[in-house]
Amino acid sequence: MSKKLLLLGGGHAEIPLIQAAQKLGYFVITTGNAREGLGHPYADKNVFEDFSDLKKMLALAEAEGVDRVCSGCNDFALLSAAYVCEKLGLPGHDSYETSVQIHHKDKYRALATRLKIPTPKAIAVHNAEEFEAAIQEIPFPNIIKPVELTGGKGIHRAENALEARAAYAEALKRTREDRVVVEEFVVGTNHGFSAYLQNQKVVFYFADNEQYYLNKYMVSGANTPTTTSSHAQKLLCEYSERIAKALNLVDGILHIQYIEKADGTPVIIEICRRAPGDLYIKFVQYATGVDYPKMIVQGETGEFSSEILPPLGTLPKPFLRHCIMAKEKGVVQGVSFAPEIQKNIVEKFLWLKKGELVEDPLYYKAGIVFMQFSSAEELYAQTSKMTELIQIDVY
Repeated sequence: MSKKLLLLGGGHAEIPLIQAAQKLGYFVITTGNAREGLGHPYADKNVFEDFSDLKKMLALAEAEGVDRVCSGCNDFALLSAAYVCEKLGLPGHDSYETSVQIHHKDKYRALATRLKIPTPKAIAVHNAEEFEAAIQEIPFPNIIKPVELTGGKGIHRAENALEARAAYAEALKRTREDRVVVEEFVVGTNHGFSAYLQNQKVVFYFADNEQYYLNKYMVSGANTPTTTSSHAQKLLCEYSERIAKALNLVDGILHIQYIEKADGTPVIIEICRRAPGDLYIKFVQYATGVDYPKMIVQGETGEFSSEILPPLGTLPKPFLRHCIMAKEKGVVQGVSFAPEIQKNIVEKFLWLKKGELVEDPLYYKAGIVFMQFSSAEELYAQTSKMTELIQIDVY
């Protein structure tokens, strides 16, 4: 009988993980509240529960008699996976306490400061009095955000005290925790850096340039090769290993979002130990030829990955992952692709439905496209026009 794996999630982002786990011989059970998740039909079994509920996930893992637990592409899923594995003595995850230290923004900022890793100055506030003191200490513009949410949820830039107070009220509505973060606004270019650790050493990494559309705090695309210098990439490897050693991290993914300042300094703004969303790991696989989904599942199941890896610093092929997002409210008619980019499209994964309503263009997505280009120069030039070349048709 196949080994059972509980995967916390079942959206489109989890599809490569589900498929990789099945290839590794696992019977995959997906979970989550979103029954309409596009990943669930790929699994061997679905049990619909709230994957952010630690106790429910533990009860589900025990009831199903699973052999391993894998996080989906969500921080709540990762924390639940770490909790369940700790309680059941299963491999592949850091302790729950360590996982919280990595995934909660205020705790990571404190860790980075202690380890002398560039990070925005940040203050965690528990009440209005602490908040008022924080906005006196951290100059405008600043950023106010929940400590535990990702994907741009509840994040606002404030130019003055009035905007800051409105942002604080919004963050309080969003958070499940007892505090909110006020932090320094860092100016620079946005990037992702995904590393794979073995014995607390980086054995593989991938760096990109991030794109944003209407929502300035939610990534809408990424391309590679990165424009970040090789020196800065080496620094990110060093920082990753410094974190791994300090926290005694297990083998597996360590994904970073960073801002590269004008002087070339990479300032880490987010960090996580789970696969990024929107088929990012498939993007890595296309650009490098490395089976990244398989490696991530092997890490989270406690297996050693014997994947043949390119030398560190090897340039990836010029690739773009583009999320197709709406520019306005309206009723969806379809998606238009400009003729000149048809030759670059490697794969289209579309889930829009004709006639559905775009109520919030900041978050609505119609699908994801992967594209390959003949050179980095062509890639960068076309990326800058992508929201014009690919459009959601609405009326």
